[in-house]
Amino acid sequence: MELEKRLSAIIGQAEGTWGVVVEEQGSAKETRFEHVPDELFIAESVIKVPIMAAVFAASEQGHFRLDDQLVLRQEDLVGGSGILYALSPGLRLTIRDLVTLMIIQSDNTATNMLIDLVGKDQIDQTMIDLGMHQSCYSRKLMIYPLDITENNKITAGDVASMLGHLATGSFLSQRACKEMIAIMKKQQVRNGLPSQLPNEEESNYHGWELPCKSGWDTGRQHDVGLLYTNNRCFSITALSKDVTAQSALNTLGLLGRAVYDYAILAVDN
Repeated sequence: MELEKRLSAIIGQAEGTWGVVVEEQGSAKETRFEHVPDELFIAESVIKVPIMAAVFAASEQGHFRLDDQLVLRQEDLVGGSGILYALSPGLRLTIRDLVTLMIIQSDNTATNMLIDLVGKDQIDQTMIDLGMHQSCYSRKLMIYPLDITENNKITAGDVASMLGHLATGSFLSQRACKEMIAIMKKQQVRNGLPSQLPNEEESNYHGWELPCKSGWDTGRQHDVGLLYTNNRCFSITALSKDVTAQSALNTLGLLGRAVYDYAILAVDN
């Protein structure tokens, strides 16, 4: 398969260790590529996608409405990604807005507020329901309790399962999955998988959308998402470790472009 050859070549030339799964969704073609799908990686902010799903699950179960408001407290504020840490305690935000900030700005304060809202058991059960059987949620973001030494962990295969559930509307409901994907489409951190996709000035341009979620720290650079183009949908999961940021971001861009080029072949050939 041409896609498999190209993805294998990109990974073979890449720095560090990679876990990659690419799968076409909603198609009888069963296009799937995987490279070390079962290796555990520190999740970084990719864990925020199953946390979003857990919030939607708790809402569907009647624990709250997404339009309910939470109050930002001084003790909620943590650093790292996002904007809420720079705002004033007392600010009221809807749960939906907190989810949006968690995903599109990777806001750690919003994330921890949502973790407090739904609890670990809800997150654990949601990950099971999404087929994330090897992955685990252990702790909040930017907080390192003395009694918790484990990091949040994911595998590429588990994340691919989660993305497949969202793409096919098989988690909770079609409506819930569409709303979560719509939030991911507003992603503001787009320096990974989407970074080398074409713009309208390219001669072979076909329109595309790539709702995605990245995660990074020193030596690690992840990006996961759903590429929609040419009436096709591909889930892309790319996790890395022992990498430098610049090299890894370039690899992510190459992976995203390889899947795009494959997806539009049906138009150009």
